Amino acid sequence: MNDYNYSSNSKLKKLTAIIKEKFGKREYSYNISNNQLCIKVKKDILIYVLNTLKEDKDLDFKQLIDICAVDYPNKEDRFEIVYHLLSLGLNQRIRIKVLVKDGEILPSVVSCYSAANWFEREIWDLFGIVFSGHPDLRRILTDYGFEGYPLRKDFPLTGFVEVSYDDKEKRVINQSVDLTQDFRTFDFESPWEGTEYIVNNEVNKKEK
Repeated sequence: MNDYNYSSNSKLKKLTAIIKEKFGKREYSYNISNNQLCIKVKKDILIYVLNTLKEDKDLDFKQLIDICAVDYPNKEDRFEIVYHLLSLGLNQRIRIKVLVKDGEILPSVVSCYSAANWFEREIWDLFGIVFSGHPDLRRILTDYGFEGYPLRKDFPLTGFVEVSYDDKEKRVINQSVDLTQDFRTFDFESPWEGTEYIVNNEVNKKEK
């Protein structure tokens, strides 16, 4: 175990030194977390950083494993876009993070990694983040006309629209969400007494 950690830490130190040399005085920050190097950059140099990591023979991060987004509603830079790269030659993984404000446009990296096509479509569909220069930015998981962005923290768990089959029209229709109760309270001290449901200002108790 000690040999593995020593070897891994040595590789990370060497990788960090190479990146410092390649990126020079460009504005970025980095840290090592969970035995993995993470670099935080501004969107203006995102394409340059990814191209350098991919094409430079000393780095060789030719595989884009994933792109994901994280929502922090209370922060000025609400979204954090995370790119996960893999270098088979170095046997190393690396994270690239970019902070984005709500409504801010991020450059597409499809020209650098073709695999980014579907990842960026997914982020646009579920978080509402637009990628400029994307060749085919359209929905990938939700339906056309879907309201809102399901993975944002302020999106209601019930959604805005529900799908059901209408016997009269003999087809599937979209309609506003109609909950069976407006509010539920749970008595955790006496759960065997059942849950009280408040419907139309009247309290009904559902016995177990």
